[in-house]
Amino acid sequence: MSAQRALLPRSAPAASGISSRSITALLDRLEAESVECHSIMVVHRGHVVAEGWWAPYSAEHPHLLYSLTKSFTSIAVGLAVADGLLSLDDRVVRVLPDHVPADVSEQASRITVHHLLSMTAGHPTDSLADAWQQEPDDLVKGFLSLPFATAEGTRHTYDNSTTFILARMVERVTGRGLPEFLDERLFKPMGVDHAEWDRVKSGAAFGFHGLHLTTEAIAAFGELLLRGGRFGDRQLVPREWVELATSRHSDSEWILDGSDQADFASGYGYQFWMSRHGYHGHGAFGQQCVVAPAHDLVVAVTAQGVSQKVLDALWECLESLTPGVGHAGSTEEDEILAARLRQLSLPPVPGTAAPGRSARATLDSSAEGSALPDGTTVTIDPVDGGWLVRFESLLDVEVGHGDWRESSPLGRPLVAAGAWQGSTFVADLYVITTPHRVRLVLDAETRTATATWSTVPLTGPSLELHVRAPLMTRPDVQ
Repeated sequence: MSAQRALLPRSAPAASGISSRSITALLDRLEAESVECHSIMVVHRGHVVAEGWWAPYSAEHPHLLYSLTKSFTSIAVGLAVADGLLSLDDRVVRVLPDHVPADVSEQASRITVHHLLSMTAGHPTDSLADAWQQEPDDLVKGFLSLPFATAEGTRHTYDNSTTFILARMVERVTGRGLPEFLDERLFKPMGVDHAEWDRVKSGAAFGFHGLHLTTEAIAAFGELLLRGGRFGDRQLVPREWVELATSRHSDSEWILDGSDQADFASGYGYQFWMSRHGYHGHGAFGQQCVVAPAHDLVVAVTAQGVSQKVLDALWECLESLTPGVGHAGSTEEDEILAARLRQLSLPPVPGTAAPGRSARATLDSSAEGSALPDGTTVTIDPVDGGWLVRFESLLDVEVGHGDWRESSPLGRPLVAAGAWQGSTFVADLYVITTPHRVRLVLDAETRTATATWSTVPLTGPSLELHVRAPLMTRPDVQ
């Protein structure tokens, strides 16, 4: 645990009626499926019964939620509705008249808050790239300008633009920025001291992506949902809105890599996915807030992996996770689980600290997923049992050997470790507030280097961009 104030009470698994042996089995299953987890928190009956972070990830660092952000925007909409400032029948063209194209179509003029929340506006595919291409400075206008394939309210199409527009509608009717509105009405009352948001070039929060929270804050959000909008002794969100938002409003399907995604084909609510058990908020690469009301269970996960694999593992272990009081296991099993959770770590780069010398190389960006510009000069100098890596004119990064070293060259932290493997220096640079890392490989003999992403961030491949705070960009538009 970090020194930060706890948002949720703690309990040993056995005392809460949950099986520590089954949580161990869940960890085993995730490992067997090669899911690179960064954190996990299991909440049962309102108490955290298991929590762990795979080093170098840690409790105090917020993690990029990607599209799990959408579920928080849904709550912001619900608060505006409860305040009488917005309704499900309000049309985009009424709330945001200055963003309406001159030749707006009849269907575009009928799009309501309900259609946006349920992603049933009628576009054939995610409209984000095309809408921004159409109107680079006005995504709302671009969205309303695109042709529709089906009548509004008849078909679910996952569409990032809908959530962006909802964020702008909330801001218009409340007179507050989305981050400020949620800080005041949700995060601060919950005890969440810091929620960071990535933003578009205008300075507005994406709304559909870009929120950074700690794992415990994600779990606390799930607990708030499970309790019908109540957190502690305060009703922060109307129960009616939580029930509405987490109910099925449309059919859904999601096929990834040619395979069905069972927990994305169970229906869609208001920026929440229905699951085989309960519902979940989902973000790319495995960011999950899973709520299973029938089992009084919340599970928060951050990862670099495939969300369906996480959910498959969870459901496989669910029945044995919550077998009922009297069958939960022993204190000894709890201690075994706790020891394993304390020792979680991603594999460090193998190799030695020798040779203790400097090296210099020129970066080749031809490799897929390159994180830095071609021709960048890279230098490595030994420093205090580790190294200082300089990417000329861009940033300097501290790299440990046998330990993780953190630096914040441009505002956001990088945590790095490396080693020599013969004449080759290898280091992993974790952009610790995201699921992503860059692997640097420098050949001291040929004086060439590569720096490639493990998975390329959805907001583009520039490492420099992703270690600046706040990140400001427009995704999917060159």
